[in-house]
Formats: sequence, structure tokens, C-alpha cells
Amino acid sequence: MSQPHASRHVRSLLTAPVVHDSDLGQIRRLNGDDFPLLKGLSIKRLQLAPGAIREPHWHVNANELGYCVAGKLLLTVVDNGHVVSRFTATPGQMFFIDNGALHAIENVGDTDAELIIAFSHERPEDFSFHASMGAMTDAVLGNTYDRPAAAFAQRDRDLGSPYLIRRPGPAYVPRDAAFADPHRFDIEAESPPINFPYGQARVSRTQFWPTLKNISMYSIKVPDDGMREPHWHPTTAEMGYVAEGRARMSILDPDGSLDTYLLQAGDVYFIPRAYPHQIEVLSDKIHFLIFFDQPTPGDIGYRLAASALLPDTLAATLGRAEAPDIPLTTVDPLIVRRINPLDPVV
Repeated sequence: MSQPHASRHVRSLLTAPVVHDSDLGQIRRLNGDDFPLLKGLSIKRLQLAPGAIREPHWHVNANELGYCVAGKLLLTVVDNGHVVSRFTATPGQMFFIDNGALHAIENVGDTDAELIIAFSHERPEDFSFHASMGAMTDAVLGNTYDRPAAAFAQRDRDLGSPYLIRRPGPAYVPRDAAFADPHRFDIEAESPPINFPYGQARVSRTQFWPTLKNISMYSIKVPDDGMREPHWHPTTAEMGYVAEGRARMSILDPDGSLDTYLLQAGDVYFIPRAYPHQIEVLSDKIHFLIFFDQPTPGDIGYRLAASALLPDTLAATLGRAEAPDIPLTTVDPLIVRRINPLDPVV
């Protein structure tokens, strides 16, 4: 078995390339340059100190799906058609930002904030409002805002991006920022559609969150007596982030090679479309944030697949004289009970 991070399917987000690092916070990323297997998905870990703001910006080629791990956030979003939204996000809540929408993320709490953010492109590109303002002359901005050109003479004309900026005054959170907003989804408060004593899956997909486009996420929590059954996604790639615990995965590649590797907190793995794989729990429990490149991911599990085959077909497939006693399964469970001892971890 390959050891942690020895697999081409795995990278650590905790040691990933740094985009920004200062007293305001840190941004680490895994994209197609850092993790060549990625296609249609990438990921960042954003840490914000109190009073820090992820500067106003927008993405050229990707939608954004964020999960708040810690802290209290205030998001401002300007969408197409003069639509402005302002809402808070706290641990266990998610937010969705459409491609091209201007948005800013502010830490309005007294402690550090942490976010895991996925994008619907392996190499997302963005513009900062800072750079876009710097690109225009004083006269052009004066005309835009009905002010004399001199009103903009002292601004920073830098065309780069500071990424994180400092709020000059105390935090202000409007009362209406707590109201329901289509950009926000409280996934961890959701009644889990998949709910067993040996595992739960809460889902952000268009069935429950109609705002989503081109991306979705499952929050999966499995104790050590459960297992994510072997399965594949017919038209959906999978990018998982290990929020808690230790696990083992096996992936079969089309060339017949089998990759089995260990995962720990902070790791990111990627499964191309239709590759069979599974997840075993090696700690008391695991919590995975699993992102998909479709708003409603598809899934084919081994349990239903074997149940659907005629007994003689299954027997011939397994090279046996008779098929094993497979329980009839009409709806795949996604999570199954672990009734056998774990195979040795080597």
C-alpha cells in the first residue's frame, strides 16, 4: 500500500502552495498546476484573522462553493441584473458564488475564521476590484461616479491583487444579513437524506439548493462501524477534503492498476469520472467534504449493481460455480455497516 501523499490521487491542502501569507491570514491552493490529476475542480483553504477581508473580486471561469469551518463571516455579493446580497455564514454553513459575480468575504468575529472553498475549474482565474479600479484613469472614474477627477488622485494604481485587506473600523453586521439568502445553505443543520447508525450524508445539490450550478458537495460522517461502499460516479468527478479522521481508499484505474492509500485530516483526493473507489474508516470516525463537478452527482454502488445482475451472470463474473447470497437491493444505501475486521494496514 502506498503511504500518505505517495499517490497521484492525493495531496495535502495543509502543505499546499501558499497564495498569500500575512498577519491578515493565509491562502493555500491546489489547482491543476499543483495537482495535475484535477479536472473541472480545484480547492483552497482560506484563513482570515479578525478584521481581515478577502478583497472584493470575481472569477472569470469558475463557480465558487465555500464551507465555513470556523469563525463568523459576512459576505457581500453583486450578481448580474443589479442584485445585491449581504449575508452571514457560520460553521457548518455553505455559500455559492456564481461565475463573474463580485463578492467579498469578511471576518466579523473575534477569532480566526477558516474556509474550505472549491471551484468548478482546475485553474480558476479571477479579477480583483482593486486592480480593476487601478486600470482606469482618474477622469474615467470621475465620470463614472459623477465626481471631479481629483477625487481619485490619491488612490493606489497597482494592477496586482493584495488578496487580503484590513477593515479600518469595527465590524458592522446589518440585521438583515441573518435573513434567508439563496447564496447560503446550512448543510450541517439539514436532516440527512442518508441516515444510518453507522453513517450519515448531508447533501448540497440542486434538489435541496436550487442556486447551485456545475458544482455540489456532500458532508459525510462515518463512525468506525461504517464504510462508504465501493461505487463510481458515471458522469461526475469527485474531489474530497478530509475534515476529520483517518481513512483508507482504493481506486481502480482503467489500465488495471490499483491504488490504495491512506488519508488524514487536511488531505485532498481526486477521483476522475467513473473510476471505482471506496472509503474505509481507520479512526473513531471520519468527516469528509466531498465536492462534485455536477449540481446533482450520479452514483452507482456495488451493492445495487450486484443485486441487479442475474445469479448466473454474477457467478460467471466472479468465476464461481454459484453466485454468493446477495441481498436484493433496489435503492443503493451509499453507506454500509462494517461487520468484518479491517484488512491489515501496511
